[in-house]
Amino acid sequence: MFARSVIRATKVATPSQIARASLPKVARASFTASTKRCTPPEVIAEKEVLQSSYSGGEVQRSTIIVGEDAHSSKVSPLTQNVYNTMPKTMQSLSLMGKTVIVTGGARGLGNSIARACIEAGAKNMILFDANQDLGDISAAELHEQTGSTIPIEFLKVDVRDAGAVESGMKAVLEKYGAPDVLINSAGIADSNIPAETYDLEMWRRLIDINLTGSFMVSQAVGRALMAENKPGSIILVASMSGSIVNYPQEQSCYNASKAGVIQLGKSLAAEWAKYGIRVNCISPGYMDTALNNVPALDAQKKIWKSLTPQKRLGAVDDLNGLAVLLASDASAFMTGSNVIIDGGYTLY
Repeated sequence: MFARSVIRATKVATPSQIARASLPKVARASFTASTKRCTPPEVIAEKEVLQSSYSGGEVQRSTIIVGEDAHSSKVSPLTQNVYNTMPKTMQSLSLMGKTVIVTGGARGLGNSIARACIEAGAKNMILFDANQDLGDISAAELHEQTGSTIPIEFLKVDVRDAGAVESGMKAVLEKYGAPDVLINSAGIADSNIPAETYDLEMWRRLIDINLTGSFMVSQAVGRALMAENKPGSIILVASMSGSIVNYPQEQSCYNASKAGVIQLGKSLAAEWAKYGIRVNCISPGYMDTALNNVPALDAQKKIWKSLTPQKRLGAVDDLNGLAVLLASDASAFMTGSNVIIDGGYTLY
């Protein structure tokens, strides 16, 4: 949604129905099924989004035409009655009764996956994100769009901060117990930076978010599952860039971070299989996200599409089905897998 509308707010006005609890280093918004339906923060629909890009002393101006909203105005949770009528195979593909944590869940791919998990039957949805404003808006929006039928939590957690991760998990455990599913989609990308000029602090920041953050959140969830002697599914969002070197952009740090995520997933899968904890990776190809919707990337996007057999970038919701599969019991015999979903890019 956030790529296709303009949010007119400098400070989030939390609806009166939001119950907040103070936790060390963690800001929290909580919506439960008993909470009255609230009015989300004001969103002003626009037909055009004007964009100015500054590079090399020149300004490039462009207009993005606002099309259909990427997210429906309604998210339909799977109900117990509907679940009961489903064939056994379809039941195994659901997340009925499961508690799900999605990191990076305030926007983009993570937010889209969170919505899909709710439609697949998730009982509780917890969003971790470092962006307070977007987290509050997303939680309020999901609560409204699900008809206030399931608990929605947002916790301000920067995955680089061990204290915030610990406090966030403590809050989840106290209210819901150990989560059944973790989907780690928090991550950033730096590209078009030659290795010889890459700034060391930028390197550390990206590695800390993409790789160290993936480890710390996985460790916290893994410990919680072990303590409760409970099986679970952990899904790490990696990238095809962890298996190939991209062209034409130079992005050594990003590629290295995602290769590390893939190997981390395999290692955790091997270590934690004895506890009934499955760990798998999703490796997307080029995705048509808001981060890629900038004029500076237009020339590269033409190359990306030309090298992809399907001749397109991935849609924001193209990962949803795979994420639900890996989170569900239908993939009970899958662990340590790295599933590439790239429109065929890595075939060449």
